[in-house]
Parts: sequence; C-alpha cells; structure tokens
Amino acid sequence: MMSTVALGQELVTLEEVIALTLKDNFDVRLMQNAAQSTHTDNKHSVGLFLPQINGNAATMWNDTHQDLEFENAANNRSGDARANNTTASVQAVWTLFDGTKMFATRARLEEIAVQGEMKVKNQMVNSIAAVITNYYNIVRQKQQLRAIQEMMSVNEERLKLAERKLEVGTGARPELLQAKVDLNAQRTLAIQQETLINQLKDQLNGLVGLKLPQQYEVADTIIINLNILYTDIVDNIEHNSYQLQATRQNISIAQRTLHESFGSLSPVINATGAYNFSKTNNTKLINPFAPLQSQNSGLNYGFTISIPILNGLATSRSIQQSHINVRRQKLVYEQQKQVVDVAVRNAYVNYDNTKKILAIEEENILLAKENVVIALERFKRGATTFVELRAAQESLETAYNRLIAARYDAKVAETELLRLNGSLLK
Repeated sequence: MMSTVALGQELVTLEEVIALTLKDNFDVRLMQNAAQSTHTDNKHSVGLFLPQINGNAATMWNDTHQDLEFENAANNRSGDARANNTTASVQAVWTLFDGTKMFATRARLEEIAVQGEMKVKNQMVNSIAAVITNYYNIVRQKQQLRAIQEMMSVNEERLKLAERKLEVGTGARPELLQAKVDLNAQRTLAIQQETLINQLKDQLNGLVGLKLPQQYEVADTIIINLNILYTDIVDNIEHNSYQLQATRQNISIAQRTLHESFGSLSPVINATGAYNFSKTNNTKLINPFAPLQSQNSGLNYGFTISIPILNGLATSRSIQQSHINVRRQKLVYEQQKQVVDVAVRNAYVNYDNTKKILAIEEENILLAKENVVIALERFKRGATTFVELRAAQESLETAYNRLIAARYDAKVAETELLRLNGSLLK
C-alpha cells in the first residue's frame, strides 16, 4: 500500500512504480501479447506429428428426364426419373516420415517462443530504466525547487537588509530595487519549477498506464550505488543481457530453418485410410432394369510415398538462402555484441566520471553555503558591498544546480549500466 504524506498526497516509492510498470506499461503488455502468440504457435506444434482426419457428407436430389430406347421397341420408355443420393466418408492421412522436417519445424517454433520471452524481459528492463530515470528526474526537480526556495530565503534576508540600510541612510535605493527584482525572479522560477514537476509526474503516470494517484509525492533523495565495478557488468554479459539473448536466438531459429530446408530433399511417406459410404434411393424409375435402391460402404487403406525429383531448383535455392541467413544472423549477433560492449565501456566511463564530479560538487556546495553566510554577516556590518553579496548568492545558486545535476547524472549512469547488463530485472 502507498503511504500517506503531508498535504494529503500519497508517497509513491520507486519499488511501487516498478511493480506497476511490469504490470501495466503498454510497451511491456504489447510485447507480452506478441510472446503469447509465439507461445501459442509452439504449444500447437504437436499437431505436426498427428494425422489429418477429415469427414465429408453430402445428400443430393436428382430430377432428370430420360428417353430410353431398346432393341425391342416395346420396352422403350420416356419420362422423369427421380433419385436421392447420400454419401459420407472419413479420410485420414498421417505423415510417417518427411526427412525430420516436422521435428525441425517444431524446434524452430520452440526457439521463437524462447525468443519471445527474452524480448519481453528486455522490454521490461528498458521500461524499468525509463521509469527509474523519470522518477529520479522528479526527485531532481524537487531538489531544484528546494534550492530555489532556499535562495528565496537568502533574497528575502537581503531585501530586509537593504530596506534597513536605506532607512538609516547607509544604503541606496538601487540596491533595494535589485533585491526585489532578484526575489521576484526566484518566485517566478519556483512557479515554473512546480509546473515542470507536475508535468514529469504526469509523464511517469503515463508510463505505468495511469495507475498512480492523481496527486502523489515521490522520495526526497536520489539513492546512488557508488560501488559498481566494471567486471560486475561485463562478466557473463552475453548470458545476462536479454537483448543479446534475444538476438542470439535468431541464430538458432535460422539453423532450424536450414534443417527444414534440408528436409525438403527427403521422400515423404504417408499412411492413408478412408471409410466411404454411399446410398442411392430411386424414388421414380423409367428404366425397368434399374434398382430401386443401391448402397455401398467400405474401408480403404495403404501407404503413399512422394519422392522429390525436380522442382525447378527451388529446394536448392532454399537451402542456400538458409545457409546465407545463418551466417547473416551470426554477423548481426557479433555486431550487436560489439555495440553492447562499446556502450558498456562508455557507460562505465561516464559512471566513473559522474562519481568524481559528484564528490567535487558535494564539497563545493559546503564552500558556497559558508561563503553566503559570511557575505551576509559582512553585509550586515557594512564590511562588504551589495555586489559582493550578490556574487556569493549567484555562486551558491550555481553550486546547487551543479550538485543536483551531478546526483541525477550519477543515477542515470548507474541505471544505464544495469540496463545494459540486464540487472534491473531480478
């Protein structure tokens, strides 16, 4: 359950958002739907080994005019004949051997079903990465709003000092006006920041199928894992990355298709059987020698063999194309593996650099805060100018912006590493 925080807004944790993503994200659901289709094909592939059985039935009414002439003219007849004919049959064909083509087809469908599962997991990883980035972007903008509010407090203090100095005759009106202008600018920034936060919340809600409350709150801090090692990411990445696993499945699928093509060279042996029934009722006869009723029934069975001899080199072409496709899929996999390896190296360099920048900015914010406190005290005593105080404020504002950006960038870099490795999905 989502806990309730101040102002009646529910606190939504990252874990809750991820759970909703796996359940309600449209990209995940669409990929799951595609995987269900491949699973259905694989499930019904057992039908490749079963006989094909068909039943047919028909009944016909015949009304024909007949003119019959015999050697003995006295037997000649002419008139309308009516009959009813009923037929029924059941035929069965069972493929006993087709060069193992049916086995290769079923194996291919199994590989496609496995690939479907890998694609679902890969989409889950990508969607999780997207919501993590979006979630912590909201946290980042909240921190930015708090920084703006803190700067507003400093500007309000500066405005009060400017008013007192003007009252006692030691200040100048331009200083007072500039303090008001700076304070109003901070107020505008605060309103714009609140608008941005609400927009990002709507975007996050869209990623989870609008399952979040209409009004909700997120965490206040960005949690960063600063202890990721390069070896933790690259070791077994071929087996951990769902993207690479899905790509590698294309090789197996192409190999199964090649086996199917080879199967077309083999003879096909079928067992066949049929039961036939027919009945004819002649309700009105012209021919005196015709039966009033006839009925036939019987069972037929046997074997057929079909031997491919020449089909315009279609089978040879299919085999060669399948060989080419196997080589192509291997090249595609090697290319994708290289792309992932390069992406991991770049992502880790970025991750390592953002950690260094974060350490610098965390130290820098302490220096900037101390500098503003000293500048305010000196300004109160008249030991520093308005320009120097404003410069200290701007330095603090810049330090806040860089620190907040460094925290967020470090989290994004961490998330990208885990996405490439497939570790976001446990």
